[in-house]
Amino acid sequence: MSSMEISSLAKENLRKMFSEGKRFDYRGLLDYRDFEVTYDVSNKAEGSARVKLGKTEIVVGIKLTVGAPYPDSKDKGNLMVSGDLLPIASPRYESGPPGFNAIELPRLVDRAIRGSEMIDLKRLVIKEGEKVWTVIIDIYPINDDGNIVDAATIGVIAALKKTFLPTLDSEGNVDYETKTKNKLPLSEETAPLSFSFYKLGDSILLDPTREEEEACDSRITFGISKWEGQYMINSCQKRGEQTLNSEEIAKIMDIIPKKFEELNKKLKKFL
Repeated sequence: MSSMEISSLAKENLRKMFSEGKRFDYRGLLDYRDFEVTYDVSNKAEGSARVKLGKTEIVVGIKLTVGAPYPDSKDKGNLMVSGDLLPIASPRYESGPPGFNAIELPRLVDRAIRGSEMIDLKRLVIKEGEKVWTVIIDIYPINDDGNIVDAATIGVIAALKKTFLPTLDSEGNVDYETKTKNKLPLSEETAPLSFSFYKLGDSILLDPTREEEEACDSRITFGISKWEGQYMINSCQKRGEQTLNSEEIAKIMDIIPKKFEELNKKLKKFL
């Protein structure tokens, strides 16, 4: 699953605990840690948020720039997501070119956001075919104690909800010093959440700590949103060698609606 190694004894102990429905922090296998969200952590971003999920901590910043649209979507604004995994966040990260984790994190968040159509990209067009707003989402894990994908998605949703468009002057240049009250055009109907299910032996769990995550043999991550009462799978990616059988996938599908409502209710308290 990652570059860090866990001893066979520690892995076997966790396997046994999970099979008995136990965890070191006394949570159930499908329970999330408590989380909190704070805003305005950057005075240079158009929107920013810090999320703490247990000891996992992530800062998200949203920048808006003006540029040309992508050639295949001239009637839409642009969306870019990046992640910066630095050694300060975890001993499993090293300085230098981005590794697989640094590439995977923003891609999973991007797919969840883009697939849900939370951002109304068509309303970001300034002049069709020539000039559009580009939404740049930067993700910075400060401390990785497991499950950074789900934590990052929570942080991104929170930051997007508090993002305001900067001012355009008479020549079409961005005036970042003059704030507006124009919020980023977002859907009021839907916003995605990420759910990463981890497997060790025959046990399925959510929101692992770093030690639990390192012990697991596989992970499957879903980007989920809700539209007109229906739960939508916007993205899905599996990682790891251990397979998931049809019964386990069916169990996960049964769990997702309940966990979506549970997490969404908690998140709304901070929005």
